[in-house]
Amino acid sequence: MQARDTEQTAIDSLYRISSLVSDTDEPKVALSLILDEVVRVLQPSSASISLINPDTKALELEASYGLPEDWQDLQLALGQGITGWAALHGRPLIVNDVQQEPRYISVRPHIRSEMAVPMEDHGMVIGVVNVDSEEVNAYGESSLKILTLLTNEATRVVSRLWLIKQLRTKANQLQSLVMISQQLAGEIDSDVLMEALARQAHHLIDGEGSALFLLSPDQKDLLLHSFMSGESLSKEPAIIPLDHSALGAVIHRKKQIEVHDLNFSEENAFLATIQREGFTSMLASPIIFGEEVIGTLIAYTKQSHRFNNEEKKVFHTLAEIGAIAIQNARLYSRIFASEESLRRNEKLTTLGMLAAEIAHEIRNPLTVIKLLFESLDLQFAGHDPRHTDVQVIGEKLDQLEEIVERVLSFGRTRTGMHTRQDINDMVGDTLKLVRLKLHQQKIDLHFEPPSQKIFVDVNKGQILQVMLNLVLNATQAMPDGGCIRIETSADDTAAYLRISDNGSGIPESIQNDIFESFLTDRPDGTGLGLSISKRILRAHRGDIELVHSSPEGTTFRFWLPLSK
Repeated sequence: MQARDTEQTAIDSLYRISSLVSDTDEPKVALSLILDEVVRVLQPSSASISLINPDTKALELEASYGLPEDWQDLQLALGQGITGWAALHGRPLIVNDVQQEPRYISVRPHIRSEMAVPMEDHGMVIGVVNVDSEEVNAYGESSLKILTLLTNEATRVVSRLWLIKQLRTKANQLQSLVMISQQLAGEIDSDVLMEALARQAHHLIDGEGSALFLLSPDQKDLLLHSFMSGESLSKEPAIIPLDHSALGAVIHRKKQIEVHDLNFSEENAFLATIQREGFTSMLASPIIFGEEVIGTLIAYTKQSHRFNNEEKKVFHTLAEIGAIAIQNARLYSRIFASEESLRRNEKLTTLGMLAAEIAHEIRNPLTVIKLLFESLDLQFAGHDPRHTDVQVIGEKLDQLEEIVERVLSFGRTRTGMHTRQDINDMVGDTLKLVRLKLHQQKIDLHFEPPSQKIFVDVNKGQILQVMLNLVLNATQAMPDGGCIRIETSADDTAAYLRISDNGSGIPESIQNDIFESFLTDRPDGTGLGLSISKRILRAHRGDIELVHSSPEGTTFRFWLPLSK
């Protein structure tokens, strides 16, 4: 009767254990509930469930009943004690009298019998369920059968809960990576971006600190950019030589490394900071873009920790995202510099053209003055002071003529600088320069080049200047976003570019004079961009026109002779 009652109790326990998946999603909570069922069925004096730590390969107590408080942090090596033996060999073990068993580790003085059953998941031992009794020969085959059934069901439940937790962790990590990618992709300030990267590093793998080092220009040292301890950001300078250091190995090998005990690492220059914050372990990934190593990203933990494969993978992915974001920010910086350079060139071109116009206007009367002076044939004796004056006047007239020619030469377009270019490629080059600006202003751009190339003989830099000016004018008309459409085409003699926007338009009062110098409706405008563009195009035997402009948008069109 008692045996049947025990079996029924075991069946009831199996049912309750199997339902734990729906009752809780925490493996540790489930283990405590499972142990309650083991105690309910077998009524031991004490019991425990220990799991193998994948990092240390030691058995660690996860749930217990009847054990002393000072045994709660118990760790057993595989093979140590009866529990360790069951884990090492993957077989259950019954000891009828522990006093006769040399492998027994005394936990409580009155214990006489012990039974241990390994928890196996797909052929791998993950832990051990253990029960003790104060009676000799307390456990037999029936008890072993019941404990094995309960252990197997417990293993199944715990494995499923672990899998669910791992999937949730991966999903959360993936979501975090997506959010981080979005955050970093929109940041163009390199310093702000790298600070954000350091902030995210330790959160992603549940660490307590992080750091970001950049490779020095001479590629001999690592320079600290950002250091995080908890939520506190520090930028105190630190330099770590690449030679003979663990972080140097990250750079040289272009591979991820981990250090379990930083007290034995070679980062002596940074060791004081690490020790002050209480960090013990680190995971470091190289920041690589293409084949170029930019620096290294590091996560720290205060407890000694062996990083698992999932942690390594997600941290490596973060470093890859960071590399792309940092490189993009640097690229945007260079694009802004290029845009500024083009603007400076625009100003120089303007000065050259204006100077040429002035010089041209001066040359005609200067020529007349010089001819009249020479026709006077002023002759004075050598001792006459006027003789010297006439000589000086003649020399100065020659000097003025030379100055005028130099100015005209400076402002003149040199045909020798013309090369054969595809107008569609030049549009593409222009859009690369303004890509970030369009993104920031939420401006959509539509450009579908025709399948056939359209070749023109031009000074590429000057035509890019024209295109850039037209695109920037369009963006200034759409401060709150909009759409720009660019179309290219050709007929038998000319190549055409048409650019339209849906901005606020050009005031009707100035449309007829829009290509005149210094004419603008913007307080910060120079009024030179369109006039310069027209001069450049006419110098190339082309021209530009305002097709139409209204509060619904503006369209410009320019053309150039086709390359012969």
